[in-house]
Amino acid sequence: MDWDEARPTSRTSAGIGDNLETLSVAELEERIRAFTDEIERIRAELERKRAHESAAAALFKTSKT
Repeated sequence: MDWDEARPTSRTSAGIGDNLETLSVAELEERIRAFTDEIERIRAELERKRAHESAAAALFKTSKT
């Protein structure tokens, strides 16, 4: 058996609540970058949906005259 085969493979995704004790400093920094990128992606989608919702509300708003 080759030692490279015995080494645990790195995970491709990070999950909330995962055990962090076994991760190196570099792996923890990478997780922070990955979560930060995901937060930015979520915020952009949220903003897009809010703009769409606002436009729809303005379109269907009844005027009170």
